[in-house]
Amino acid sequence: MDDKQNPTAAPPLPDFATLRLALQDGIATLWLARPDARNALNLAMCRELTAACEALEADDAVRVIVVRGEGVAFCAGADLKERQGMSPAEMVARRVEGFTAYAALEAMTKPLIAAVHGPAYGSGCEIAAACDFVLAGTGASFKYPEVGWGTVGATQRLPRIVGRRMAKELLFTGRTIDADEAFRLGLVNHVDAPEALDARVAEMAARIAAANPVALRLTKRCIDDGLDTTREGAMAVELLAIQENLRHGDWRKAIAGFGAKPATPASQAHQEGGDATAR
Repeated sequence: MDDKQNPTAAPPLPDFATLRLALQDGIATLWLARPDARNALNLAMCRELTAACEALEADDAVRVIVVRGEGVAFCAGADLKERQGMSPAEMVARRVEGFTAYAALEAMTKPLIAAVHGPAYGSGCEIAAACDFVLAGTGASFKYPEVGWGTVGATQRLPRIVGRRMAKELLFTGRTIDADEAFRLGLVNHVDAPEALDARVAEMAARIAAANPVALRLTKRCIDDGLDTTREGAMAVELLAIQENLRHGDWRKAIAGFGAKPATPASQAHQEGGDATAR
């Protein structure tokens, strides 16, 4: 039965001009797809990122999202050619579109993994930082060039990841850091050789996709909301999440299976034989 005949089938993922979406086994891959421009973030990509987040959030078949870049770069930053000739008002409007796209990524209730294989500069760093964590190849590099371009940006997510003093260094100097330093600073969770990065991403995404979606969503909310309040407030956030999970999660099934011995080939064959006899 095709989707037209099945009214409960999930709608197909939308098509975009600057992005590419794919879905398999609960894992959605969102590709930044302007490889000829090193995936530079332009107005169209900002708007399409926001639309893609809405589509992925609404699709119950999506359990986890991997954000990647096509071509040699993850994202080389904002499309500066697009900004040439803009008035101050137009520039502000364009920056708001970028902020909206980053916020849409950050607001996803489903886990997001950024897989960075090459340069992530400026807006690319913001996209990666808006994800829940980052997996990087040894060829990845990170740069915050905003001050060098005479503008202001990346002043909020970065210090929350690397701390106030290091954020100031990276923003004031605009120096490039490689994957190993990014790992030491906490910008990335793991660094792998290029040929091993895909396997790391696939294994991590599959593990998350197999987890309980309600528990995942609530755990993510607890961490993100809890860090923005007091310790006492954070504990209240967690208690509310526990109560919601008890109402909606399948925790009884997990507890019932605790300590159960996994089926062996012999016991499974015996069970199947018994079933056949009963029939």
